[in-house]
Amino acid sequence: MSKVVMQACGLSKVYHDGDTELQILDDIDMELRAGEQVAIIGSSGSGKSTLLNMLSGLDTPTEGTVSVVDQNPFALSEKKRAALRNRQLGFVYQFHHLLPEFSALENVAMPLLMGEKSIRNVKDQAAELLAEVGLSDRLKHKPGQLSGGERQRVAIARALINDPACVLMDEPTGNLDQQTAQSVQQLMRRLNEVRGTAFLVVTHDLALAARMDRGYLLEAGKLTTRTVEAGT
Repeated sequence: MSKVVMQACGLSKVYHDGDTELQILDDIDMELRAGEQVAIIGSSGSGKSTLLNMLSGLDTPTEGTVSVVDQNPFALSEKKRAALRNRQLGFVYQFHHLLPEFSALENVAMPLLMGEKSIRNVKDQAAELLAEVGLSDRLKHKPGQLSGGERQRVAIARALINDPACVLMDEPTGNLDQQTAQSVQQLMRRLNEVRGTAFLVVTHDLALAARMDRGYLLEAGKLTTRTVEAGT
């Protein structure tokens, strides 16, 4: 069995508004192993993004524990927690969140620059990764000069630049047309096979979820194992 790179045990999240208690997530257990592609399917407002935020150490659970590469992010100082996220996790969102004033190369290099590595080595690594995602001819283009699919490819390259144990993806194809979404799905599969990076994808796109190794359904705050077929 491959190594567990991310795990949640008894994870719950409750919000309070005066006397009102709203339970978003309830006693969630899950794990992600190295090289796996796992989907979490849920409707809008089901708590998918809240779950991702807790798994990545961005939001504190009300109860339960999280482990990222055998480390509890909530037992670390904020500085060390941020370093853990930067080194071990990559992030891709529905909206690419690229910095508009920087080129594709500079956007991809940003996480490494935050790690205080030399600019020359960083740019070489970023250029190699952009070539890997099929954008070797777009290095100097800014986000406004790229198509939606190209911007998402840049975002994926940025997520991979630190060679993380896991990439967390929040509706990565939700803002793309069907053909472009399929291209991004194929890219994810190829990178997964070549690099062995684990992908955890939250989505309501059943076609994307059906291509993952395993699936979970998030409904009414509960997470259950789900076999996903496109079109179901």
